[in-house]
Amino acid sequence: MSTVDPTVPSVPEGYERTRPSGLVKLPALYASAGARAATSVAGGAASSASRKVLPALRNSPVGRVLPASLRSSGPEKVSGALELPRVAHVVDGLSADAEWHENFCRVVHAGPRPMAPGAAEAAVFSGALHSLAFPVAMSVLTRKDFPLPVLGMVHLSNTVHHVTDVAVGERVTATAWTENLRSHRSGTMLDAVVTLTREDGTVAWAGRSTYLAKGVHTAIAGEQPRPEQDVAPERAPFEAPLPTGQWSLGAGTGRDYAAVSGDYNPIHLSDPSARALGMKGAIAHGMYTASRALALTGVPAEVPFTWSVEFATPVRLPATVAVAVDDDGRGAHWSTSRVQVWDPKRGRPHADLRVSAL
Repeated sequence: MSTVDPTVPSVPEGYERTRPSGLVKLPALYASAGARAATSVAGGAASSASRKVLPALRNSPVGRVLPASLRSSGPEKVSGALELPRVAHVVDGLSADAEWHENFCRVVHAGPRPMAPGAAEAAVFSGALHSLAFPVAMSVLTRKDFPLPVLGMVHLSNTVHHVTDVAVGERVTATAWTENLRSHRSGTMLDAVVTLTREDGTVAWAGRSTYLAKGVHTAIAGEQPRPEQDVAPERAPFEAPLPTGQWSLGAGTGRDYAAVSGDYNPIHLSDPSARALGMKGAIAHGMYTASRALALTGVPAEVPFTWSVEFATPVRLPATVAVAVDDDGRGAHWSTSRVQVWDPKRGRPHADLRVSAL
C-alpha cells in the first residue's frame, strides 16, 4: 500500500478549534444563510442577489425553520477588507447508519464497498462521507463573521483524499474551516475544508471544496493587488469523448438527493425556487453528479485514493446526459479513472472527475 499523500489538509496554524453552538443541520443552516443574506451583504453586487433568497427559502422545506424575526431587515454593506474567520468547527460522534447509507447509495447508484476483500462489514461510500461532513462545513460558512453571502456562491470544484475506509456505523470527528480567500476575475474565491478523523486522531477522509462568490469584488486582507492582465486562462474547447453510457435525470432528481444528503438549497428543488435565486430552472446538485460519477469507477477495496471533480455548466433538470468512463484497469490492476459528464445535444461539459490511487 502506498504512503499517504502529504497534501492531506490540516487546520492552519493560529486557528481556534471550537464546537459550534446549536444544531449542525443543513435546513437550519440554510435558513440562517438566508437570514444573513437579508441583513448583511458583502458589497452592492451581492445585494440584489441576496434579496431574492428569502422568498425562495420560505417556499422550500427550509422555510419552516427560518426565524420570522430575521426576515425584515434591509441589506447592509460590509466596510473594510474581507477576512475569513480563523476558527475550525469540531463536531464529534458523526456516523453513517446503515439505513441512511443504503438510501444514499441507492440515489447515486453506488454499489457496496467492503472494508476488505470478501469482508461482510461495509465501508461508507466516499460521496456519502462528503454528505456526512458537509453540514459542519456549512456551520462555518454561515457564521455571523463569515464575510460572503453563502447562498450566492458557485461550487467550482472538489478534491477529496480518501485515506482509509470508514465503516458503516463507525463514529468519527469532523473538523471544518475556510481558507485561501482570494480574488478572481468574476468575484472572490475561497476553500472550505473538512476532515474526518478516527478516535485515535488519524485522518480517514479529507475534502476541499472551492467556491466563487460571483460578483463580489472587494479588498481582501493581506492580498496584494493583481495586475489587470493577471487572469486565469480560458478553458480549452470541450471535445466529447466516446460515450459509454447515459443518465436520464427526472425533474425530481434534486429533491431525491436533498432527501438523502440534507442539502435543500432551493436552486435544486424546483423551477420556481431556483428562478427566485436567479437561475433559469432547477439544477442537479454538483455532488450528486460527482457521487454518481465516482460510483462508476473501479476503485478496489482497501485502496486509499484521491478524487477531484471540476464543474462546468450545471445540469438543468430534467435532463439526459452522456457519460464516458475510462479506467486503466480493474481490481489489483487499477490505478486511475476518469469520468466525464456532458450534454450530448449542446456539446457542453457538466463535470470532469478524476480518481487515482494514493
